[in-house]
Amino acid sequence: MEGWTVEKLHDDHAQALREDRVLYDSQTDHQRLRVFENPTFGRVLTLDDVVQVTEGDNFIYHEMLSHVPILAHGAVRRVLIIGGGDGGMAREVLRHASIDHVTMIEIDAGVVNFSKQYLPTISAGAFDDPRLHLTIADGARYMRDTANRFDVIIVDSTDPVGPGEVLFTDSFYAHAKRALAPGGILVTQNGVPFLQGNELTHTMRAFKALFTDATCYLATVPSYAGGPMAFGWGTDGAARQTMLAEVQKRFAASGIVTKYYTPEVHQAAFALPGYVARLLP
Repeated sequence: MEGWTVEKLHDDHAQALREDRVLYDSQTDHQRLRVFENPTFGRVLTLDDVVQVTEGDNFIYHEMLSHVPILAHGAVRRVLIIGGGDGGMAREVLRHASIDHVTMIEIDAGVVNFSKQYLPTISAGAFDDPRLHLTIADGARYMRDTANRFDVIIVDSTDPVGPGEVLFTDSFYAHAKRALAPGGILVTQNGVPFLQGNELTHTMRAFKALFTDATCYLATVPSYAGGPMAFGWGTDGAARQTMLAEVQKRFAASGIVTKYYTPEVHQAAFALPGYVARLLP
């Protein structure tokens, strides 16, 4: 359709977003990057015509994939982000003043460079924070080779096609577990279970073999069509059992103002509807 971007990620479902103005369109060594403006979602970034982030609703995804593990843990100092080249995940993580060091591994320098230019509201200055250490590298290779240990590891990946496919393998998850400090938490982007159920099942099967506490939690992100999105959760600690009152206390002490995340939403996100629960091994 002329004047529309049509996303055909799924075999039986597509979504279309109107393009008011195309701001960027370029093929990098890894993927085709486009940024366009939409009346509802603002500026939209697509990779190979699949929506990655929008100005309008990115806060939901980034808040839930960062604040849930950080506030459940309660003593996070070191965080690893795999992917996240638009800077939104780093933005939310760095809002926690208690965090000393954030390592970010992004495979495509082009994503970072044009996000700074065309999507500056997504990162909101995160790339200038001295606590952020950005390396352009293969995330799977970094995870395999690193001797560093992290309190929280966030896998902010694309879908399991193309460059992002390796970030959904059993070996990658095993290397990630090894890179966790005691009590550390691994969280992952696992797509929309209604349309991508096999993806969630595969990840949860690997997590169950690796962690004493393996599950997922949910959030609804409008630009990721097909129902609520799942985030994988794996840890050998007891962070998920943190009482609501304690999460409320930690959230209040952080001084962070959020648009979607609340301690109550945090707790409720782990309550899974039947069709999602049945996807877990």
